[in-house]
Amino acid sequence: MSTKKEDLLIAAERLFYRHGFHAIGLKAIVQEAGVALMTLYNHFNSKDELILSILTRREQAYFAYLEQATQESTGSVALRLASGHLRWLKDNSSNGCLFLRAKEEFTSEPDHPIVQKVTVHKENQKKFFQANGLTPTQAVQLSLLFEGSTSLAETTAMDDVENALVSMVKHV
Repeated sequence: MSTKKEDLLIAAERLFYRHGFHAIGLKAIVQEAGVALMTLYNHFNSKDELILSILTRREQAYFAYLEQATQESTGSVALRLASGHLRWLKDNSSNGCLFLRAKEEFTSEPDHPIVQKVTVHKENQKKFFQANGLTPTQAVQLSLLFEGSTSLAETTAMDDVENALVSMVKHV
């Protein structure tokens, strides 16, 4: 990947996460990335394509955290996954779930590719849990706990979120 494309993706993700998708225009992104507008169009055909690329990268990064956690040697699978999710929250998610924020902004178009990407991501999370040994019911329970912890992390001290999540995951 070119350095300029990487700069665009980093800048766009940061701006979208902080301000929302509709509030940020392409000019703000290229200014933040320090590239020309044509550079953006050389890499992305549209703002929607840029958003989809960001969501894809974010999903890959999130699942890398979870995958790394599954390699830990202590605790149940659910607790190891919770450990990965908590590391993700501490490193990347003080402003809620970027996927749900995207869905909120594009929800007036249920067939929109961004809305579909969000739905697939949430399904992928449950499938990941099942692929790591959880039952379908446990996967849904863990998803609910992760969504709640992500939301709560926006307004509550991370130590409190962590303690509550770990306590609840022990019952999954």
